[in-house]
Amino acid sequence: MIYFQSLTQEELAELLVPVSQVRPRTGEAPEAADKRSRKRAELRAQQIFHWVYQRYVVEWDGMTDLSKDLREWLKQNVTIFRLNERISRQAMDGTHKFLWDLADNKTIESVIIPAALQEKQSLDDTPSDPTGEASAAPQKASTRTLTPSQFAGRKVEADLESDHWSRLTACISSQVGCAMACKFCLTGVQGLDRHLEVHEIVTQVHELRMRAPITNIVFMGMGEPLHNVDNVIKACKILLDQDGMNFSKRKVTVSTSGLVPAIEKLGANVDVSLAISLNASTDEQRSQIMPVNKKWNIETLMNTCRNFPLGPHRRITFEYVMLGGFNDTVEDALRVAKLVRGIPSKVNLIPFNEHPGADFRRPTDEAVRKFQRVLLDRNITATVRISRGRDILAACGQLRSIFGTARGTEKHQDWKPLPVLQASVEVGADTAP
Repeated sequence: MIYFQSLTQEELAELLVPVSQVRPRTGEAPEAADKRSRKRAELRAQQIFHWVYQRYVVEWDGMTDLSKDLREWLKQNVTIFRLNERISRQAMDGTHKFLWDLADNKTIESVIIPAALQEKQSLDDTPSDPTGEASAAPQKASTRTLTPSQFAGRKVEADLESDHWSRLTACISSQVGCAMACKFCLTGVQGLDRHLEVHEIVTQVHELRMRAPITNIVFMGMGEPLHNVDNVIKACKILLDQDGMNFSKRKVTVSTSGLVPAIEKLGANVDVSLAISLNASTDEQRSQIMPVNKKWNIETLMNTCRNFPLGPHRRITFEYVMLGGFNDTVEDALRVAKLVRGIPSKVNLIPFNEHPGADFRRPTDEAVRKFQRVLLDRNITATVRISRGRDILAACGQLRSIFGTARGTEKHQDWKPLPVLQASVEVGADTAP
């Protein structure tokens, strides 16, 4: 059986050619008849993409402009894959986390991250964050002072269908677990079970879009996307198809810990946005928390970024998880500024999201502000990611499967959420969350 969501539109058309044959016209050359058959198959593939990805019809019999014979053939040969939702949780700030069952009883998580319209409006000149999370960027001291509440989501009552949101980002997984073993990431503690197949990646977005009007996609869930680069590239092509989900190339972001050959392969094969998980300012520091740095060091990684193909007005995002007392000093900020110099880029600062068994702590808000100010003063676009969904372990670095190798110690195996965070008390009507 072939899974529909594993096929590009071109592959689906090729699959339909044998059942799309036309009768040759009198005196028509075989090549001309074959061309008409292929044109018919292409039209049918386009129709099916519209039905599934734009009209959200997931049963062949519901596609009423397809012939009965074709629908019967599709039922026998092609399956529209569905993910089984085991658990969904909503955080106080509107973030939704979904736990999905896979066919082999493995589980993965996906998250819908909302960004509120008033958050976007209340931070003048705030650069956007590829996750779709609102980002706190300080203005001049004379006009605005950051408050600690800007680094955490605000309690809301709105559901995902509400006009309250300006942006809804799907954070999706590319693997069951992860082999990169980054010391600050809960998924890395789990270890790697397997890569996700193309249809399992695409269907996460499809399922989420049937629940909410998703506007952005980030490959920042479970797994290292570029460790599964071939499947991620193909999934991106399906997500970008204008007859399918029709996402803009600017709205799809692939994040990586720094697999250099795969970064080059991604840039050569699909036009999407790139995010680099940097997280340190020296090789010694980065190797302590990210084993991948021992194979491809910072210099190699940054040179690859300089050569990555970028279109007009496009930038690479450098994600920097700030770990209290480890990589959050002014000296670190100065080194980061030097590293990104000359690369069309922005730096997204991510205060560490603590999880059960974490060996690191969240930095102080003052340390975050000082770090950001060093970058801004050197004309580097720098945002601070507002941590969303921390009360349900849905924030950056907090996703994992409920099954897995749970590499490490017993302290990571309880899978219990942190205590529910209380909504911050806001001062002033225009204070951002």
